Amino acid sequence: MIRSHEPGHLNRLAQTSATAIVARMRSVLSRSRLIFTLLQAATVMLLAGQAHAAEAVATAPNTQPVIDECTRIGHKLGSVSLAGCLARSLSDTGTRSVNGQAILMKEYPPLPGRKPIGRILLIGGTHGDEYSAVSIVFRWMETLDQHHSGLFHWHVTPLLNPDGLLQKHSQRLNAHGVDLNRNMPTPDWYRQSSAYWQSTGEDPRRYPGTAPLSEPESNWLYEQVRQFKPDAIVSVHAPFGVLDFDGPPEGPRDLGFLHLKLIGTYPGSLGNSVGVQHHIPVITVELPYAGIMPTDAQVSGMWGDLVHWLRLNIPKPSTIEAKARFEDIAQALSASMVQEGTPAAPGTASDGGLTTALPATDAGTTAPDAQVIESGKPVH
Repeated sequence: MIRSHEPGHLNRLAQTSATAIVARMRSVLSRSRLIFTLLQAATVMLLAGQAHAAEAVATAPNTQPVIDECTRIGHKLGSVSLAGCLARSLSDTGTRSVNGQAILMKEYPPLPGRKPIGRILLIGGTHGDEYSAVSIVFRWMETLDQHHSGLFHWHVTPLLNPDGLLQKHSQRLNAHGVDLNRNMPTPDWYRQSSAYWQSTGEDPRRYPGTAPLSEPESNWLYEQVRQFKPDAIVSVHAPFGVLDFDGPPEGPRDLGFLHLKLIGTYPGSLGNSVGVQHHIPVITVELPYAGIMPTDAQVSGMWGDLVHWLRLNIPKPSTIEAKARFEDIAQALSASMVQEGTPAAPGTASDGGLTTALPATDAGTTAPDAQVIESGKPVH
């Protein structure tokens, strides 16, 4: 007789096995409940963080000037709808363009409990005929609206030149016919701007104006730099598909599919005024097309590389030192501007300004190693 096959013995074996299986199942269930609880807590914390970030960047309801301008932007740009513009909750800065349109801005402020590593000023639409330079800033604002973490303190202006963009035939210049990117204060502005403009054949698209900061849009931009004191400025242009940099070395080598190609500095340019003179890094993003947006992957890739570079490279020591001397530098620039005649407006008689073009190695013109992409003309 084989006793191991007796029914009683088999029942005891079955009970022992069942008890062991139940114990293991209870252990697994206990661990599963613990994992679920932890995941649930993590999800709650993540959602709370996103809600906190959204609350931090929220502003008051859109005012009538914001609604009016968003309406015009929505009608003008195929890639920015009225609803999309209003959803960005832009604020009216109180400054008006030549034709009385609002310059809008949004602040992404520091978050409680986290000190930002730097302040960033992001600018689009300096030239009104560069549609993509406006549209991509709105796209990057969508990203900031969802993911602002407090790593940086941002001021974002998607459209610096509303008069240039928001008309039937958009133009590079503002309503006075001035290139805002030649109207910033730089050394010996009157003489160098006159000589530079004449070296372009008095191209109307490069007219620098009658005096530095003569335009409300450029004046607002310089005052924004003075008051906000950014650690870096990102200025978006089109349509030459390169990455430019001015200021304390070194700038980014690549932003997504764009690669660094220095194109020099020019009298009255933002890169010269703020990058070279005030030692604030100016990253100029030149998109490849003025009327066609980059792909979603390209937009995302540029943004990721930009944030990565900023995180590792600002603030620069020379920028910190120069920001403390902002007024001294501004006064020195003003003192250098001996008015010997201002550039005559396009279509008017010359006022006797200097006619000799500056040499290529002179300060405020194209650097010796710079590559000018558009023959005889600056890129941005």
